[in-house]
Amino acid sequence: MGLSRLAALHGVATSYSPSPDVTVSVPDDTVIAVLAALGVDAGTPADVRKCLVAAESRSRLLPPTVVVWAGEPLPPSLAGLPSGSTVTVEPEPADTPGPSGRPPAPLSMRARASAPAPPVPPPPGAAAAPLTPPGTAATTTAPVAAAAAAPPATEAAAPAAVAVPPVTQAGNADSAPAVTPVAGTATASASPAASASASASPSATASAPATASAPATASAPATALPSASAPHTHPRRADEAPVVPAAVPAWWIPPPPGVHRVHVRTPDHRRATATLVVAPARVPQPPERSHGFLVQLYSLLSARSWGMGDLGDLADLAAWAGRTLGSGFVQVNPLHAAVPGRPTDPSPYRPSSRRFPDPVHLRVESVPEYGHVRDRAALDDLRQGADALSEAVLNKGALIDRDAVWELKRQALELVVEVPLTPGRRAAYCDFLAEQGQALEDHALWCALAEVHGPDWRTWPEALRDPRSSGTARARSELLDRVDFHCRLAWLTADQLAAAQRAAEEAGMSVGIVHDLAVGVHPAGADTWAQQEAFAHGMSVGAPPDAFNARGQDWGLPPWRPDTLAATGYAAYRGLLRGLLAGAGALRIDHVMGLFRLWWVPEGSPPTDGTYVAHDAEAMLAVLVLEAHRAGTVVVGEDLGTVAPGVREALARRGVLGTSVLWFERDWDGDGRPIAPEKWRRDCLATATTHDLPSTAARLTGDHVTLRHRLGLLTRSLEEELTADLTDTAEWLALLARLRMLPEGDGDEEAAVRAVHRFLLRTPARMTGVWLPDTVGDRRPQNLPGTWDQYPNWRLPIADAEGHPVTLEEITASPRLHALMDVLRPRKPHTAPPGERRP
Repeated sequence: MGLSRLAALHGVATSYSPSPDVTVSVPDDTVIAVLAALGVDAGTPADVRKCLVAAESRSRLLPPTVVVWAGEPLPPSLAGLPSGSTVTVEPEPADTPGPSGRPPAPLSMRARASAPAPPVPPPPGAAAAPLTPPGTAATTTAPVAAAAAAPPATEAAAPAAVAVPPVTQAGNADSAPAVTPVAGTATASASPAASASASASPSATASAPATASAPATASAPATALPSASAPHTHPRRADEAPVVPAAVPAWWIPPPPGVHRVHVRTPDHRRATATLVVAPARVPQPPERSHGFLVQLYSLLSARSWGMGDLGDLADLAAWAGRTLGSGFVQVNPLHAAVPGRPTDPSPYRPSSRRFPDPVHLRVESVPEYGHVRDRAALDDLRQGADALSEAVLNKGALIDRDAVWELKRQALELVVEVPLTPGRRAAYCDFLAEQGQALEDHALWCALAEVHGPDWRTWPEALRDPRSSGTARARSELLDRVDFHCRLAWLTADQLAAAQRAAEEAGMSVGIVHDLAVGVHPAGADTWAQQEAFAHGMSVGAPPDAFNARGQDWGLPPWRPDTLAATGYAAYRGLLRGLLAGAGALRIDHVMGLFRLWWVPEGSPPTDGTYVAHDAEAMLAVLVLEAHRAGTVVVGEDLGTVAPGVREALARRGVLGTSVLWFERDWDGDGRPIAPEKWRRDCLATATTHDLPSTAARLTGDHVTLRHRLGLLTRSLEEELTADLTDTAEWLALLARLRMLPEGDGDEEAAVRAVHRFLLRTPARMTGVWLPDTVGDRRPQNLPGTWDQYPNWRLPIADAEGHPVTLEEITASPRLHALMDVLRPRKPHTAPPGERRP
């Protein structure tokens, strides 16, 4: 019991339930190892008792993080403070100083104690708050259907120090168990088909439930005011419920949105300090229903590509799709910086850094200095080499070779950065350096050191393994030119990412570029080197065993430490989100359930011997909502597979859209049949497939089954698998026929693909995604879960139905594409005049 209690205090599960009638105990050795990774020594019973006494003897006035939601009641940790307590909010530094040129200064106020106003009932039809599982404390929140803006930091200069009114219950704010929808022994729900798509890739859709308690997070409201800090916040739709007024004590003076520090002093002289996250109620929503393309950028080669798709191709696709097809978005794979090496890991879901993009995606010719390079002969030779790479991929059956592409681009960029920047360009670069600060310097230094010592910092000389050591400081001075080179590449890449978003907006896209956030990073990469204290070393993220994968999964990605994130005010998480959202119209979060908890596997142990570790989900969501609000971006969560109770409800409450894939949308709790389109959820991105699943043509024809058979991946005989697959597909085709979406009748593959998308369009989904390879009949998956070197994952160009690679120019001229997009195309072109931005 002692170990279980200690684990619960630190959010570590001691059991989990893969199905309603099964509970699996986590090995004690796993619990001890995970606690050790969190800095808790539980190696012996005496150690456990000592840590328990220390933990339970600390009477905390506030939890580590207090969350205040706009328009919702204050959390118990604030509302329940003893009468006469003084609360001082220290605002986060503003991005730009106020009129006085000084940062916001703390301001102490003492308000007269008064009882809080009675709560206002929600309007009819407002969504109810998700239920809290047994054994957890209830969160006092009111439903809010639309995000409310808030004043910019530069206007709300002073914090409030206020006296708290009497309350009926005094007591310790953090004495109750954690508030999290996945606390306790919970049973997860999922579609069997969605769970079956899980793989060893962290982008796959596997997960399972667990028992876990997280540090208590208090959620609460702040009064919302008009804002100038979110220039692209989408307006509330006419069919959305209005913001619900909430009960806020008269003494409470709402701080501006942000991540602040709150200081409390009680009349009996107890003191406490915590992180205060003040966030709007919801993330921005798409301003209208829209359709768009889903594409792996590297696979989208054009006549100008250097052997793989690049940011110039992305901008061109967005401009064409917005103007010609009325598309609202283009979603791409993660563009995070990869770990260099030969061969480079091709998976975009195992990067060196999630904070900075990979310069391999640069369109070199679009860099302004390119035209001023003196050595034109050298550039011409490199360009010829790039043409040869593209020719090999497009016409000779070669796979996309990132290493070869990067070698050519690196040499070209070495020449480009020798060109002096103009005064304006130099000023813009200096601004970028100032904005990115230490994070960019660390990333660039890691890149420079990796060129000398190899890409695994864990094998570097001892002095260089610490980014703050004197040896590292000397190396920084010695490698100053290389550090500047990698800083310049980060700037150029960020500039082209922003240019792609501008191209999308100017083409009339309502959302624009949807970027993808991977679950984690490579253990040897830049992020784990620069932020060593934030990661749980010796641990890896994965998925527990389930009915479709008895061995579980180990993705080889070290997790963030929840305690360190909270102690640092979520600085690493906030910096990550700000960097990604800067050039995005929306953000997709892979395995969004990871905001709530992740399956940790101790190094050297099988995935079956892992356990769940809970995040402070309320704080993680609040920071996400805050940063998305500031950037004016939509957020889409990949919530496929096994999802713990309450998670989808919590995400929907905060405006995070889900992901619905047609083949998985069945009534799993009933007759198992396909769900009618009108019964689909509204707040989602609806699609026929993803990068981890077969293309629609392969699904309809059964080609994906024969492919897995050739690779020895089937768990049943080929005949059994084909029969089951045919039965599944036939059910869907029958439904499409009954709904009169298949007028061409049976046997026409292209017609069936169009019918699938007619079905998607009939759902209420806010966003409808079209897998770009589906538009030309590509049968090959970009990633085949469960394979490594047996299949060329992440290295295939888009191809037509015969398997011949096609360029962006050929795709846009494809009759098959236009016939499909006629199903989704608005009646009138949705083109905005140049320079016009979305609201």
